[in-house]
Amino acid sequence: MTAARASLLCLMGPTASGKSAAAMALAQHLPIEIVSVDSALVYRGMDIGTAKPGDAERAAVPHHLIDLIDPAETYSAARFVADADAAIAGIRARGRVPVLVGGTMLYFKALREGLDDMPAGDLAIRADIEREAAADGWAAMHRQLAEVDPRTAARLAPLDSQRISRALEVWRSSGQTLASLQRGAASRAFDARSFVSIALEPSDRVELHSRIATRFDAMLAAGLIDEVTRLHARDDLHERMPSMRCVGYRQAWDLLEGRIDHATMRERAIAATRQLAKRQITWLRSTPDRIVIDSLADDAIEQVVQIALDSGTPISGR
Repeated sequence: MTAARASLLCLMGPTASGKSAAAMALAQHLPIEIVSVDSALVYRGMDIGTAKPGDAERAAVPHHLIDLIDPAETYSAARFVADADAAIAGIRARGRVPVLVGGTMLYFKALREGLDDMPAGDLAIRADIEREAAADGWAAMHRQLAEVDPRTAARLAPLDSQRISRALEVWRSSGQTLASLQRGAASRAFDARSFVSIALEPSDRVELHSRIATRFDAMLAAGLIDEVTRLHARDDLHERMPSMRCVGYRQAWDLLEGRIDHATMRERAIAATRQLAKRQITWLRSTPDRIVIDSLADDAIEQVVQIALDSGTPISGR
């Protein structure tokens, strides 16, 4: 079986759905290596707030695409695809099974469907856009985007600063609209039909919310504020960077800046995590041919293992 046609086992789900535990259980039955599909786990020094696998887990099962870059650097879906391709090829060459685990649905989509030919980021242009937004507001930047790229502006909220900024950056750096560049995806090395996508989705949103709150409180107890304090003390980091916009880190940064108190920080972080989970579930529902498992079921992990074993996932890419 060629690399283009060998099955790729994907374990997907919203935050706090038990993906990591299921992957570790799967390692008891198959010679797997885990490829992280998480845009936050790539940052070094951001361990507690990202629920990064610990030393024991990484010693038991090899993990890839974790601790790749410094928080001052940026990471992209294009780089993820390149890194994931290389990791998958290496795992298969060792005669082992790659298992893609995470909740960054854009990365799963990019790996499966391909990427458009987007221009590279331009930090100088991005800084100009941020200065304009600071002076005029993001609603004004949204109106500016509507004049040059009405299709993209129509699907973005007027205060969606990150996406508005990127769309304006693409226009100013290339003279092309984001909408026009997104029309055709590049060909992929993997046949989309080869993906075995297992989705851990909660049947009870209230219970998921309870688990999210419990997990965030555990992060606080483990020293999340101390972790963010060390990052906050660095001269090369600021709150607009993608790393510092991660859920939990953004709210802790506001606490350290004195904008909010501890109780408000906790409340906002939990609310933001709930919103993230909602977006992840929406993405999941658009994933074709996914196999849904109730993440709250008592036997959810056993179901994941059985589906993986029944999928005929090859031990190598031969």
